[in-house]
Amino acid sequence: MIATDLDGTLLRRDKTVSDRTRAALAAADAAGIEVVFATGRPLRWLRVVEGVPGASTAVCANGAVVADLRPDGHRVTRLRPLDTTAALRVVAALRAVAPGTSFALESTEGMCYDPDYPPLFPDPGAAVGPMEDLLSGAIGPAAARDTGPGGPPTVVKLLAHHSELEPDRFLDLGRGAAAGDADVTRSSPTALLEISGAGVTKASTLAAHCAHRDISPTEVVAFGDMPNDLELLSWAGAGFAMANAHPDVLAATPWHTADHEEDGVAMIIERLLELPAPPPGP
Repeated sequence: MIATDLDGTLLRRDKTVSDRTRAALAAADAAGIEVVFATGRPLRWLRVVEGVPGASTAVCANGAVVADLRPDGHRVTRLRPLDTTAALRVVAALRAVAPGTSFALESTEGMCYDPDYPPLFPDPGAAVGPMEDLLSGAIGPAAARDTGPGGPPTVVKLLAHHSELEPDRFLDLGRGAAAGDADVTRSSPTALLEISGAGVTKASTLAAHCAHRDISPTEVVAFGDMPNDLELLSWAGAGFAMANAHPDVLAATPWHTADHEEDGVAMIIERLLELPAPPPGP
């Protein structure tokens, strides 16, 4: 199996998959090697890999969702949500240790934001209000469809943003605040935390996926670049850090490859399959 992150790893800066990488993934697929996209992105943001050779399975939202990407539709095959009671405790703890933190949540019903949360992309259908009310179901997408409160949402991922703290300092505070209730990581260059259920990581979800297919960790080659890839790279038989990776990721594994702009994932696949290197560009 090849398990690869997307942003900063498989995708170039313009969020495309290069021809060289497509060819390498097609060769892996033809050789009977399963390709899994392991990403922090939600399922709805995976159109960037539509039509990519070997695109059949995605581990999304840092392990909270497993989806079948084949043409019959983006069907969710496994969901590992964050308990809303635990999420409320994490929100309270983070507000206490990092005043000024704002929150968003990705749920199966839709996106929700604190009023002062800066959304990465416009989402006209998002519910906006205090996160405590959103998590309780007093307001939110589910409530909007009914005559009364819709009940607590099914939380795929909780997001926390801070406009002033250094990203790794915020990560340390978040992990301390969420200890025992959730897993906290980050993949953004900004102070944006991604909060999942306790024990939910790309690695733990992929491990279950592989066990179902009788694939051992030693048969997995993984690629990543940010702290949300650390567990995956440590679990896989060979975990490759991109040259552009976070310093902690580079330090965590002896296997490194080229920058994502230089098709570092494709380089390793070509080497594993003993493929001839493509001719240099013009």
